[in-house]
Amino acid sequence: MNILLLGSGGREHALAWKMSQSHHCDKLFIAPGNTGTKQFGSNLPIGVNDFEAIKLACIAEKIGMLVVGPEEPLVKGIYDFFQADRSLQHITVVAPSAAAAQLEGSKAFSKKFMQRQGIPTAAYAEFTLENFEAGKTYIANHTLPVVLKADGLAAGKGVVIAQTITEAQQCFEDMLVHQQFGQASSKVVIEEFLQGIEVSVFVLTDGIDYQIIGHAKDYKRIGEGDTGLNTGGMGCVSPVPFMDEIFMEKVTRKIIAPTVAGLAKENLTYHGFIFFGLMNVAGEPWVIEYNCRMGDPETEVVMPLLQTDLVSLFAAMDNGTLSDANINFDDRFCATIMAVSGGYPGDYQKGILIEGLPTIAAVKDQETMVFHAGTQESGEHIVTNGGRVLAVSSYGKTMSEAVETSKKALASIHFNGMYFRQDIGFEFE
Repeated sequence: MNILLLGSGGREHALAWKMSQSHHCDKLFIAPGNTGTKQFGSNLPIGVNDFEAIKLACIAEKIGMLVVGPEEPLVKGIYDFFQADRSLQHITVVAPSAAAAQLEGSKAFSKKFMQRQGIPTAAYAEFTLENFEAGKTYIANHTLPVVLKADGLAAGKGVVIAQTITEAQQCFEDMLVHQQFGQASSKVVIEEFLQGIEVSVFVLTDGIDYQIIGHAKDYKRIGEGDTGLNTGGMGCVSPVPFMDEIFMEKVTRKIIAPTVAGLAKENLTYHGFIFFGLMNVAGEPWVIEYNCRMGDPETEVVMPLLQTDLVSLFAAMDNGTLSDANINFDDRFCATIMAVSGGYPGDYQKGILIEGLPTIAAVKDQETMVFHAGTQESGEHIVTNGGRVLAVSSYGKTMSEAVETSKKALASIHFNGMYFRQDIGFEFE
């Protein structure tokens, strides 16, 4: 089968690496891909939201499966686009419908869904410009800290944890009045703050059955000790030590099962990944958010630990046999550390030469894998092309060993201004 993967980041490099190992994968195409994905398939110069160009590529390359990496094409309805076109209907699309993708595309939609399905989540209220003053009053009477979220997609930057009423009201005004995140912040969700440890769980579902394919702990802050500005993710570890059988049973019973049952109950077509962003609050799981795709850099630790053929799982999702699939995991730990450009998450330069880059091959016995996140080719060289540049993932018998192996690999890679956190996994040492 020929497969087309949409996206261009570290997540897509990891997915390409994993899918290329499958005996079901004849040819792999990535649109638009990056320098790293070229190792496992053919990059196509097509934007992820250019549905017409994607259609033409699928017909020209005889694509049998479409795997969607990033969130925007999901929310814009790529699944529905394929279902509505007779020439594309035979293609397996790993993606939810646009209606189901509102779980990620609208914070207000997801909160209402959780309330209807009895899924534990923080108390909240939603506001628009029409009730702006009521929102300010609501904030003034709220306990601290308080969480403000832009309702729509904001590239992972639309969440603020405000420590003071003044800060919260200023953020509220920035989002709604000054349109800090454009249309995404035309509605703002204000939530109670949950105190605990954040963790993510990933499932693949056909909207009726599901399989858990991994979990991970992400590190969002730029500074060590989880300080400084939020980023798209500075590193990740898996498996998470506190995610034992007791906790995972609670996650399954209280969150995953009712979510999937709710999709069926509300006739929301879903054929793809669900990313459960959770908070462990004194041993109880609460949902912070849903994402309708794999995370980044979580994919860079989940895929190396998943020993089951990923394309086979996609096929099982499509033909109704997902519940029969056997999911196997590597018994080691995996840690990924993100090398970022100087100045990130603020302003940074692009086009900086990267030296010391190893190549990775589609084999299962590597100790370290370097996944490209923001790179491009410049002549015979590879240069930076983003804030998050490389995700270096390593195995270890312990979490500390996995982290140290990634740090050792990073010591041989260099570009001007390169920065990475030295303390990924610090609270589990």
